[in-house]
Amino acid sequence: MSEPVVFISHFAVKEGGLDELKRLTGDAMERIREGKPRTVLFLSYLDEQGGRISFLHAFPDADAMDQHFEGADERAAAAYEFIEPRGWEFYGKPSEQAMEGMRATAAKFDVPLVVEPEFNGGFLRLAPA
Repeated sequence: MSEPVVFISHFAVKEGGLDELKRLTGDAMERIREGKPRTVLFLSYLDEQGGRISFLHAFPDADAMDQHFEGADERAAAAYEFIEPRGWEFYGKPSEQAMEGMRATAAKFDVPLVVEPEFNGGFLRLAPA
């Protein structure tokens, strides 16, 4: 049985970058909605001051997450004009390729990478297409 994978990313919003970040995020979400159909959840939340943004992703399995990560370097390069990494979280078992990439990125930015790989139970409800 394939197990769901949840990925959460946290960033500080750079001074003066919030409006452009919101525009960029809206554009990216539309592209991902259309181009990454196996990404079943992609949400973004800002703190009350607009100084921190978090992105929540859910995938039915590790393969779907790998598909989502295709092109992520280009998306991140554009976003890093407006944000700085503060940490990442994995719940479930991403592919070894995804883990290696995130470990390297977390080390590069000296931010935490939380990994809780053992699925304990629950469900991910997929709406009918």
